[in-house]
Amino acid sequence: MSSLPSPATHRVMCLNARAKTYKFFRRLTSFHQMDFESAAWQAIYLFISPQTVYRDFSFRKHTKAQFARDDPAFLVLLGIFLLVSCAGFGLVLRMTFLEYITLVLYVVFVDCVITGVIMCSLLWLFCNKYLLKPGISEDNRVEWAYCFDVHLNALFPALVILHGVMIVLYHALIGHDWTISVFIGNTLWLAAVGYYTYITFLGYSCLQQLQSTRLFLYPFTLLTLIYLIALMTGTNISTTLVQFYQFRVL
Repeated sequence: MSSLPSPATHRVMCLNARAKTYKFFRRLTSFHQMDFESAAWQAIYLFISPQTVYRDFSFRKHTKAQFARDDPAFLVLLGIFLLVSCAGFGLVLRMTFLEYITLVLYVVFVDCVITGVIMCSLLWLFCNKYLLKPGISEDNRVEWAYCFDVHLNALFPALVILHGVMIVLYHALIGHDWTISVFIGNTLWLAAVGYYTYITFLGYSCLQQLQSTRLFLYPFTLLTLIYLIALMTGTNISTTLVQFYQFRVL
């Protein structure tokens, strides 16, 4: 009999979901154990080649018996980006420090965490109930933690576009009644939501236990329709988003 260890996907003593979650959050207090270089690499490749990021997730499944991240470094980088981007919103909207803190709490806990938990829970249930291939065992069902990772992956480029690029161009171009302002504002919105939709599709299409994952591309039709209607009616969706953020904190 071979003395080599069995692959991670076939080990009997793999950590259960609760143990994996505990290990993940415990590492949040150990910055020296986090691989920020890898997290930064993933953040960059989510823009230029998101397929490469999910290839790395597949490698993790074979080596550590889980698709989901076991390193919270990406989550930490996302949190730092939100603090900086909300500061940009605060400067553009001339917020006080208390209003800035309120905005940060809204964005982190409502927009990212609560909305993400609800969305990934619905997709987790949908995938395991309707998209699993026949004969898939209980051990190969889609992980909830992986669904949350897919949400974070898809959210990051969208936030960079809406909280980064848009806010830089807001006073100069987007926050006006010009036709070009409506075009740029709506195009940035379409790019952000389009990135979210496409990266979500990639996240689930790379799972071999799922079928009919092209369903995740269907929202593109609705997005394009909303984009065209907004252009024809002169509605600037990006300006509406900024006004919504302002309304929540003022």
